[in-house]
Amino acid sequence: MPECEVCFRHCVLNEGQRGSCGARICAGGKVIPANYGRITSAALDPIEKKPLARFHPGSMILSVGSYGCNLRCPFCQNHDISWSEKAFAYGKNAQSVTPRELAGAAVRYVREGNIGLAFTYNEPLVGYEFVRDTAKLVHEAGLLNVLVTNGTAEIPVLEELLPHIDAMNIDLKGFTDRYYRDVLGGDRGQVMRFIERAVQDCHVELTTLIVPGENDSAEEMRELCRWTAGLSAQIPLHISRFFPRFRMTDRDATDVSSVYALAETAREYLKYVYTGNC
Repeated sequence: MPECEVCFRHCVLNEGQRGSCGARICAGGKVIPANYGRITSAALDPIEKKPLARFHPGSMILSVGSYGCNLRCPFCQNHDISWSEKAFAYGKNAQSVTPRELAGAAVRYVREGNIGLAFTYNEPLVGYEFVRDTAKLVHEAGLLNVLVTNGTAEIPVLEELLPHIDAMNIDLKGFTDRYYRDVLGGDRGQVMRFIERAVQDCHVELTTLIVPGENDSAEEMRELCRWTAGLSAQIPLHISRFFPRFRMTDRDATDVSSVYALAETAREYLKYVYTGNC
């Protein structure tokens, strides 16, 4: 049986079976992206919504999403297209576009201030082949590519994408293995390796969503920021406020004062720290 090699899960699939992400399937003895070209969401957004604070500020970027995700964040704001019961059915009926059509759309929006294409909303790495093929054409048109990702992918996947991606916002969701494993269904080590490689050849900004009772201690923020500063103190960090949603409604939204206090802690190590959802 073929094995998917995108993320740490390495799903071994029977013919016709989908991986944990819901977006990759075994077909003809190979694991391929079932979501190739399936677009569930599109919007012309300010670049700051990605969020990117230090990459062409003031610009607009055409943002698109597909379906599927290889994490299980219980607070996902885009659960309808990520890993909820609805996600696969929604994606199956989504509009299908070719890389050339999508790159052409990015070009048409230049007159509206668009600088390129952002792959976002769901987890773009679970369909990285479409990202790669489209990003090549966007570059050929003289525009830029942005990846908004959880960073849960093997390094060979990243290597295929890096020549075609100009900026990334990567979620570094916390800094304990317990949180990644037990709450998010992920692998912190894989995300850290992804970030370490990405910063060598790409503009990278990080985002940490502060969830009360999970990753909201000053000690954990210090550890996260010490590690980040070891790569570069110039890496921007976005510290965001949690709101209860989806399957995590058992706690209140993060206190604004807590977000601001953690931002001050982060500034002990990093030059560029931003707060969000406050």
